[in-house]
Amino acid sequence: MDVRSIKNQILYCTLFVLLLLFYCGWMKRAEFPIFYYSNSTWNVTILIWYWPFGDTLSLTGDVCWDLYKIPSCRLVDQHSSFPSADVVVFHNRELIEGSQKLPTDLPRPQGQRWAWMSLESPAHNGNLQKFANIFNMTISYRRDADVTTPYGQLLPAEPEGNLEDSHMNKTSLVCWVVSNYMNHHKRTQVYNELKAIVPVDVYGRWSQKPLSSDDLLPTISRCYFYLAFENSVAKDYITEKLWYNAYKGGAVPIVLGPPISDYNVVAPNHSFIHVDEFASVQKLGEYLQRLAEDRKQYEEYFNWKKHWKVKVHGDWREYMCKICLQYNNLPQHKVYSDLEAWDKNA
Repeated sequence: MDVRSIKNQILYCTLFVLLLLFYCGWMKRAEFPIFYYSNSTWNVTILIWYWPFGDTLSLTGDVCWDLYKIPSCRLVDQHSSFPSADVVVFHNRELIEGSQKLPTDLPRPQGQRWAWMSLESPAHNGNLQKFANIFNMTISYRRDADVTTPYGQLLPAEPEGNLEDSHMNKTSLVCWVVSNYMNHHKRTQVYNELKAIVPVDVYGRWSQKPLSSDDLLPTISRCYFYLAFENSVAKDYITEKLWYNAYKGGAVPIVLGPPISDYNVVAPNHSFIHVDEFASVQKLGEYLQRLAEDRKQYEEYFNWKKHWKVKVHGDWREYMCKICLQYNNLPQHKVYSDLEAWDKNA
């Protein structure tokens, strides 16, 4: 056998061994994909610079996929991840209170986006003028935010037969759960007028009749109507008072907040009563009395349950994961030169 033949055999053997090693490695990856699921597979990394209100939640595993079926989206909360993060999220409350600060002393990686997040109405967001030309993204309940994070939403429901009688176990005409009672609020003025016309059962810290989380919905379920009154009148500001308290509690919501057109966009048709629909609170009170006595007409306010169910949002991780759904559709070089103006335009 000549030297050339020997070299060729060595070369073929070497190639065979390399191919065999490659094949075995590939098979191992296919059999145990999680073991090889490294950071290189993440498309977007979201850094939570600090947890809103200190509500620290677990980020173990592939949170966005495991909980919300959002792929290639990693949530982290270690400051050491700052240089590699695609988005850094800052919750407004801690910034305006001064308990947290922006990391403006750190060199900001090119292309990294800073997100301003608030689920509060403009009246409670404080002075945002100092944040001019800092943020690239807004996360808010507002429909015109870069990432919209509503308090609740409708999902299609499985067709059901007859709905349960919404008159069952009703013992109160109108009820209201309130802790933050302020005389200058519009909702306070409407309440004071309404209680002079119809009985209103009030719960919460203000009335010194607080309800535990276990007692909240059962209590509301015994009321024909629930005052889903927002503490601020602002664009799209529709909170858990509608989605959770009223809809989940099984009472017809009487709403006070943004215009009725905002409610019509997100809420089921003929599922609520807006204060602005009436010429006066007197007319509203009279309508509620008549409606509670008309079983057929009252039940029509629950027909939406045949087609829809309500999902209530409240997990900060879900809000963060939603960033990944919008990330590639947002302008790369967007900067809010006047965040205050955007926020107040509500």
